[in-house]
This record gives sequence, C-alpha cells and structure tokens, in this order.
Amino acid sequence: MLPQEVIARKRDRQALSAEEIAAFVAGVPSGTVSEGQVAALAMAVYLNGMSRDEAVALTIAMRDSGDVLDWSDLDGPVLDKHSTGGVGDNVSLMLAPAIAACGGFNPMISGRGLGHTGGTLDKFDSIPGYQTQPDNALFRKVVNEVGCAVIGQTGNLAPADKVIYGIRDVTATVESVPLITASILSKKLAAGLDALVLDVKVGSGAFMATLEKARELATSLVEVANGAGMKTSALLTAMEHPLASCAGNGVEMRNAVEFLTGHRRDAALYDVTVALGAEMLVSGGLAADPGKGAAMMRDAFDSGRAAEKFGRMVSALGGPADFIERLDTHLNLPPVEVAVEADAAQGGLAGRLGFDTRQIGLAVVELGGGRTRPQDPVDPDVGLVEIAGRDWDGRSPVCRILARDAASAGKARRRILAAMREAGPEQKPVIERIAP
Repeated sequence: MLPQEVIARKRDRQALSAEEIAAFVAGVPSGTVSEGQVAALAMAVYLNGMSRDEAVALTIAMRDSGDVLDWSDLDGPVLDKHSTGGVGDNVSLMLAPAIAACGGFNPMISGRGLGHTGGTLDKFDSIPGYQTQPDNALFRKVVNEVGCAVIGQTGNLAPADKVIYGIRDVTATVESVPLITASILSKKLAAGLDALVLDVKVGSGAFMATLEKARELATSLVEVANGAGMKTSALLTAMEHPLASCAGNGVEMRNAVEFLTGHRRDAALYDVTVALGAEMLVSGGLAADPGKGAAMMRDAFDSGRAAEKFGRMVSALGGPADFIERLDTHLNLPPVEVAVEADAAQGGLAGRLGFDTRQIGLAVVELGGGRTRPQDPVDPDVGLVEIAGRDWDGRSPVCRILARDAASAGKARRRILAAMREAGPEQKPVIERIAP
C-alpha cells in the first residue's frame, strides 16, 4: 500500500477499506507515512467525509497503533469524560477528583489546546513539577491509590493520534467529524474504559457552532464508540459564552481550585460539571439515576472530598503537596494587567451581553496562552479574568487581561471589544442528551 494511493482514493471520494486505513495509520508513528501525507489525507477527509464503517476502522487503527490499558485489577468502574473543546472549559479539573470521591476510577488522558480552545494538559502544566507525561507505572499507581490521574498521551498510547492531532491543529482540518471522532475515541478506547461520557459543545465558542452540527458529531461519537464495545453517551452543552469567568491556563487552574474549595463556583460551570458527573456515575452503575448521581456530585464538592482527591493527585504526579493551600505561591501572575473598558455604545448591551466566544479564545492565543504551530510554547500565566456575564451592568470592565507585555495586551483588548455583541436567547447549560 502506497500512502499516496490512499490519499488519492479519498480525494476522489472513494470508500477506504479497513485494511487500507490500518496500513496508512500504522505508517504514521513508524515514519513511513510523512507529515505531508497525513495533512493531505486529513484535508481529503475534511472535504469528502467518511462513512460510519470508515470512521470505526480509523478509530480502531489509531487505538491499535500502541498499547491498550487493562484496569481489571481495580475494584470499581473505570469512567471518563471528554469535551470537544470550548473557551473557559476547565470542567475536567474538578470532575476527575469528584468521580474518584464517588467511588469511580478516572484515568483521564487529555490533550493540549487545539485552535481557539484551551487544553487540559496546558492547564496542568501551570502547576510546578506536575508530570503530564508519566510512565505507565506511575500512571497506574496514581489511579489505583488516588482514583484519578489527568495526564497526556504516553509514547505508546495511540501514538498515531498524537501525530495526527498536532497536524490537524495547523492545517485547518480540526472540524472534520470523522477525524474528531477517531481522535477522541482512539485515546479513550486505548485507555481501557468501562464507560465514557462526552461533552459536545454547541455555540460560537465551540468547533460545532450549530445544534445540528453538534448533534451530528455527538451521534457519530456515540455510535462509533458503542460499535467498538465501549458504553458511551453524550451531553450537548452550551458554549455561547466562556464557561468559567476566565480563560487561560493558570487562571483556569486557579478557578478550579476556588471551585473545589467552595470559594467561587461559576453557575453554568457548576451545572455542567454536576450533570456530566451524574451521567458518568449512572453509566458506571454507581448511581441509580441522574438525580441521585447529581446529589453524589454535589456532596463530593461540598464535603471537600473532591478537593482532597485533587490535592493528592497533584502531589502524586510531582506537584506541590500544598498546592491548594498555598495557591498564590505556586501560580504566577504576568507583569501587565489591563482592564477592558467598553465604549458608550457597547454599554447599551447591559443585561444582554454576548460574545463571539471563538474570538475570546483567540485573544488568549494572541497573548501566548495557545498555539499557532504544534511546537509553539504556551505561556501558563497569561489569560483573561473576571469575564463579564450576560447580566453585565454596562459600566464595569468587560474583563481584565493578564499579559506578558503591553503590545500583546493591546491586540487582545481590540479583539475582545470587537467580539462583543447582543446575546441571543438564554440557553440552559445542558441542552440535551444523546444515547445509543
């Protein structure tokens, strides 16, 4: 099989066989398929799509490009959640320890920022010493002893996806449904889960801006995952506004600790986190129904058990043992802070403030908190804080920018002001559920 033949067949809108897909994917980590050929096939798939059978074959081939974990020694269900990506979406930071506090095990294998959205691993990189790439022995030890561990892909876990993921980010092929499906599910299948819950974002800050497209992606993910033998459901959640009142890496980590300790809990963020956790607990047989699952989640947060699990996880993976207690000493602030003041006309949006939320995410990228190329470093300290909600009073700052220098702050400020608009009809944080 020549890689260019597979590319040509998909370019010409022909169906690929499982054997062709498997051979192409096997060549990605070995280097017999070049980055240029991966980019070409990704664009061909983006333009011409894949059938459900092709998507299943791609997902399985990417899973089988490396190791598949076995958690049969654990005494509880192995559960996970994956978000399709949004702005101010730090749900995973609170969700994983809460699931552990409720009796589940959550080996969460996460990714870095993609396009305008933040990455869970980039947020954890803001913690001094935290190992986002531990070896499998440490990963297993932390999951066994703490109940959760949030890490990145190890070298041997879906290695083909690791390469393809980075190439998609810089070749305008992120939004392809079959590529998103295979990327997400190959890692989750390789993680050896008993059940998976998907958080599929909808709105201007999501990759899927319309309910129709989000439902298409959720259906693809649920069908392919269940077809591959993993119990999976999805929640469609709103991303018309940053989910947390901040966006960036260190600032979202700080927000998560404040959430876990009860000092501050953004309302929509709380609702989405509890709903996803409830769905996971039901899928794993730990709760009889979503109502009981939600009650368990609330208790995990209010009792402090989730915060305790988070602290233990951070310490076990190399972070400070007193990270929660001495947050200010471990998270840095950049030297420049700018309040974003709206003009008089924009003040008329009081009580109905909305954003083109994708632009809010790009403002963070412009500050250095995201990537334009896979090899770009990410500044863990920069970001946006105190982002105004729909009920903004029209006079207070729209947000505050934390920047490395005045020039980048100025660019971000202009982008944020241009992103302001009248909010659409108010939407519930959790829109609907997609089941097999």
